Amino acid sequence: MTIRYCPTTPALSLAVTCTPGDETLQLKAQILADSLQVKRAAFSGIDQQFLLVYTGKGLELQTLNPETGRYFTTLTTDFISGSAGYRRLHGGGIHQPLARAAGLKSGLRPTIIDATAGLGVDGFILASLGCEVTLIERSPVMGALLADGLQRAADHPAIRDIVGRLRLLFGNAGEIITSLAERPATIYLDPMYPHRHTSALNKQEMRTIRALVGDDQDAGALLETALASATNRVVVKRPKGAPELIARLPSHIIEMKNSRFDVYLTGLRRRHKTT
Repeated sequence: MTIRYCPTTPALSLAVTCTPGDETLQLKAQILADSLQVKRAAFSGIDQQFLLVYTGKGLELQTLNPETGRYFTTLTTDFISGSAGYRRLHGGGIHQPLARAAGLKSGLRPTIIDATAGLGVDGFILASLGCEVTLIERSPVMGALLADGLQRAADHPAIRDIVGRLRLLFGNAGEIITSLAERPATIYLDPMYPHRHTSALNKQEMRTIRALVGDDQDAGALLETALASATNRVVVKRPKGAPELIARLPSHIIEMKNSRFDVYLTGLRRRHKTT
């Protein structure tokens, strides 16, 4: 696993802390606070909207409930168990919709960029199927959670090899994609959709992620950049019934219960929607 660059966090009511009594966690908290250029707080007496908290189980994002004045955990990453672990073991291999959309076939494992990595589950699943995957995340907070989850996963013997096929980059995906020395076969996009009604995440998780990353208003521009960069295809995950991101129609669509994958084969002649 390679991790590069942790940028300054945008203006958020955020602090970094850790559970008391562990010098290793205290050091991690100080390093992360310095990297994000936010307050390193004591474990008690905090009034920030969000807390990044190092615990014995890993890094957690906690959110303040203004009614009770208490914090509750809203986001963390766990590639060993939970949904990521279940999908790794029971997701259907290269026959699952994500793998088919990304271009995996028997004997073929394309290089992939997940340009909107988020909590990294889809990228992790593609790596578990044998692909070399570059994860790009522009939210420093989401990136910190993702990096912590990958670092913990790298110590687990069952998935150490999977994590070795992942590279994590922080920053603007459009700029990073155009600066890479080698063009990927597949670029995968799962942008935040302003009016998404259904999701695998619960409502509180979605509200928290939206507060951290916004609505990805530049998703159309990122798709255009991806189309000019991917040697084989670009895959866009969309909610069921949502319009395409740009005028170009997908080469084909893979439908699922609540969402779909719009697949753009970059070698095909462009088609446009008619009005």
